Amino acid sequence: MHPVASTTQTTNTTATSSLKAFEDKIKTQIAEAKANLAQIDAKAKQKRSAAETATINRLNTAKQDIDRRLQDLKTTHASHVARAKSDIATDVAKLKASIKELGAKFLTATK
Repeated sequence: MHPVASTTQTTNTTATSSLKAFEDKIKTQIAEAKANLAQIDAKAKQKRSAAETATINRLNTAKQDIDRRLQDLKTTHASHVARAKSDIATDVAKLKASIKELGAKFLTATK
């Protein structure tokens, strides 16, 4: 095997492994966020206002967007992967914070 081909193959394997680890991490965080959102949604269904419904719908849409972008990451050009991963991680953090805030508001309102 030519030395350059071996290096390229090693680089591709490392990048694929890194991408898979990132994807697994994000999927775990999304699953947790989805479970939290579903729990809040179930508790709030009877008592929520139109604003809460709109917020929950917006958060569900944001989660779906992250899922789509995570799937698209597999076909993202290597030169854009770092930026895409950073953007996805930032959006996951925002989603989790928004869900936590919504849960706190709901729990405060129901006490």
